[in-house]
Amino acid sequence: MTVTAFSPANSVTTTTAEKFIPEIWSDEIIAAYKKNLVLANIVMKMNFKGKKGDTIHIPSPTRGSASAKATTVAVTLIAATETEVQVSINKHYEYSRMIEDIVEAQALNTLRNFYTSDAGYALAKQVDTDLIQLGRAFNGATVGTDDYATAASTTKAFIGSNGTTAYNSSTSNAAALTDAAIRRTIQRLDDNDTPMDNRFFLIPPSSRNTLMGLARYTEQAFIGNGTAIRTGEIGNLYGIPVFTSSNADTGAGTSGTDRICLMGHKDSMVLVEQVGIRSQVQYKQEYLATLFTSDTLYGVKAIRSAASSGAALSSSAYALAVPA
Repeated sequence: MTVTAFSPANSVTTTTAEKFIPEIWSDEIIAAYKKNLVLANIVMKMNFKGKKGDTIHIPSPTRGSASAKATTVAVTLIAATETEVQVSINKHYEYSRMIEDIVEAQALNTLRNFYTSDAGYALAKQVDTDLIQLGRAFNGATVGTDDYATAASTTKAFIGSNGTTAYNSSTSNAAALTDAAIRRTIQRLDDNDTPMDNRFFLIPPSSRNTLMGLARYTEQAFIGNGTAIRTGEIGNLYGIPVFTSSNADTGAGTSGTDRICLMGHKDSMVLVEQVGIRSQVQYKQEYLATLFTSDTLYGVKAIRSAASSGAALSSSAYALAVPA
């Protein structure tokens, strides 16, 4: 006798109940989040997930120096009071949508795809924004109305045309990026004994447009590989990977349109994640709708951003002001 398996046509399946399976949302959002991150993928990243507390302490030891050894004389001891960098985990951002039942019943599945992609993009943009804003405070700048320099002679950020003239946010004297400015900024990192590896150069679309007009930048030998355009990374300048982001700092200066290029080292700043991207779905009967929320909890901090003469040797990132 043949037994036919019971299979009702109207069963609730993983397809029909997909709005109540948060893992689907999470996977898509995490994928979109990682795809849209730029600076967060370049700088130091620390995992603080599952741990309690609102502050993480990162030791910041002082570099030592070698001493000449004299015959029959004891070695020279090095003793320094070490410091630390404290990273406050105080940034909690969320992305929420209330999806009414009528929408769920009538809309195409592509609606969910848009929401998950948009959530990942929005959260990634916020993380990158917080990191990019740190670049505004490197080399002694104070973020505010007149954040980069209070006078033309104040050296905090530099303009893109030569890399030596101070950027004055009160007059918005930004200038288009040039090869001379790039080379001068590289020299500043070299002079500060910044490691050659793990450097980066983040630029806005306007500066990418400028670079594409420089013959030596578009030469294969100068780029260093056969593929000039890749996701996030668009090439290589003097051994430094170049990244472009439409999220590069805007709103600088009196004009409100100046942008900032940021050249630095991976260890110049840190991103600490306590709660990674997570998604939650809850049915709200009183609204006959499904509440979808994605959020993340993290903290960012500049590690080597000091300025002024003696302390400048510890700076590992510099900003170049360019027009939009």
